[in-house]
Amino acid sequence: MDAPRPARRSRALIALVLLLAAEAALLWAAVLWLILELLTDQPASFASALAILVLTIVAAVWVSAITVGALRGRSWIRAAAVTWQLVQVFVAIGCFQGLYARPDLGWALLIPSVLVIVLLLTRSVVEATSRREP
Repeated sequence: MDAPRPARRSRALIALVLLLAAEAALLWAAVLWLILELLTDQPASFASALAILVLTIVAAVWVSAITVGALRGRSWIRAAAVTWQLVQVFVAIGCFQGLYARPDLGWALLIPSVLVIVLLLTRSVVEATSRREP
C-alpha cells in the first residue's frame, strides 16, 4: 500500500508564508539592531528603550509563530495574522502624517499588509487552514 501523499500547498499559501517569514525576519533584524543600539548608545530613557526592545521581541516571536502555524495549516493563524496586519496598517497610516512623516516606510508597511490580508481571504488559504476531520 502506498502512503498517503501530503496535500500540495497552493501558491497563495506559499506567498502568504513567504510574506509572513519576511515580516518575521525583519522583526528579528530590528531586535538585533535595538540590542546593538542599547549596548552602544546612551538612550534618553533606558526604561523606554528596554520596553521597546521587549515589545519588538514579543512581536517577532508572535509573527514567527504565525508563520510556522501557516506552514502547518493551523486555523488560528488567520485571526492572528489579520490582527498583526491591522497593527501594521495603523502604523503605516501614522507614517503618512505628522511632523516626522515617512511615506516610504508607510508604503513599505502598508503594501505587504494588504497583500497578506488579501491572501488570507483567498479560498485556497482558507481551505488549507481550516480544521479537518480526522
